[in-house]
Amino acid sequence: MPAPTTFVIAGGGLAAAKAAEALREEGFDGTIVLVGREPHLPYERPPLSKGYLQGGDERQKIFVHDADWYRDHAVDVRTGVTVTAVDAAAHQVTLSGGERLRYDKLLLATGATPRRLTVPGHDRGHVLYLRTVDDSDRLRATLSTARRIAVIGAGWIGLEVAAAARAAGVAVTVIEQERQPLLGALGPEIGAVFAGLHREHGVDLRLGARLAEVTEEGVRLAGGGHIDADAVVAGIGAVPDTGLAAAAGLAVGNGVKTTADLRTSDPDIFAAGDVANAYHPRLGGHVRVEHWANALNQPAVAARAMLGQEVAYEELPYFYTDQYDLGMEYLGHLPPGAAHDVVVRGDVRERAFLAFWLRDDRVVAAMNVNIWDQGDQLKALVLAGSPVDRAALADSSVALDRLAPSGA
Repeated sequence: MPAPTTFVIAGGGLAAAKAAEALREEGFDGTIVLVGREPHLPYERPPLSKGYLQGGDERQKIFVHDADWYRDHAVDVRTGVTVTAVDAAAHQVTLSGGERLRYDKLLLATGATPRRLTVPGHDRGHVLYLRTVDDSDRLRATLSTARRIAVIGAGWIGLEVAAAARAAGVAVTVIEQERQPLLGALGPEIGAVFAGLHREHGVDLRLGARLAEVTEEGVRLAGGGHIDADAVVAGIGAVPDTGLAAAAGLAVGNGVKTTADLRTSDPDIFAAGDVANAYHPRLGGHVRVEHWANALNQPAVAARAMLGQEVAYEELPYFYTDQYDLGMEYLGHLPPGAAHDVVVRGDVRERAFLAFWLRDDRVVAAMNVNIWDQGDQLKALVLAGSPVDRAALADSSVALDRLAPSGA
């Protein structure tokens, strides 16, 4: 009798859970073993800096599936366990307890880890990070007692934490070395919108400032000046967790390199989610983004590829945020440092507008701020890849669907 087919999923987040779900939906009836280092069942991360952090989302709602789902779908979930090594030649993984598992196909969904502070005092007890639900619980507890916090970094996590802290009545100072928030993601024009938003809500925004030291009472800035804080939240980005892949001899570089079907340099190993630096046919290059949509959508493609189907991941990167009364959705991909222009339609001052990032008069990314039901039109413009009339793009009286070819 042939040995039963076994698929192992290394990782315990959204991508891992959605991969197991997709495999069963595609009719795979072999063994699925899902191995996650956290003691919790797989959950979604966006609420950790949004609704759950602010107390609006119940804890049970963050989980992808409940325990019954995994039992009913015969998914062997190993929580609090880590895959410590991959032997690609033997088709085996080693677990943290020493057990070895044979696999026919392996999916790496190891995610990313927060970038850590390195300044003196970085290891003080009041320095917090936000990646896991336990981190979010700790931060929630801190916001219930703190009078003031310092947030290091004005990226998405830093700004969402700042908004949550202000909603809790906590004084906030945000320290950012760039001249605007979200400069690398959105550029200076739209970054200024978020700067104004947070200042209007009482955030002390220190731009062009560098952290020199974490002290017992707060933080000290390079060049002098001390900011008092009961807690320090570091939101300075994340790095893909590629250690397992690199040790196994897989091709890595800003993540685990994969083809369009999310297959790594080993034909029986795949990667999805934050760790995957996947070739994107529509964008013409490798793309790795730490966005919820990738962890949600890539696993279905990976699962089908693991089952031998010819597939490719072609979804455009998507991101959303909620800060105070600002809701935003972003679609497309703007490589860091790439030359671009921004065209805006709507009222920036009232923070109800659409923004378009153009290269060679072609829309490469678009964002809606407090304007809804525009997603299909924005997606069509990005996918079209055709030159657009900038004046018409900025004119709210011109329908967006007139600017993109039909069928884009």
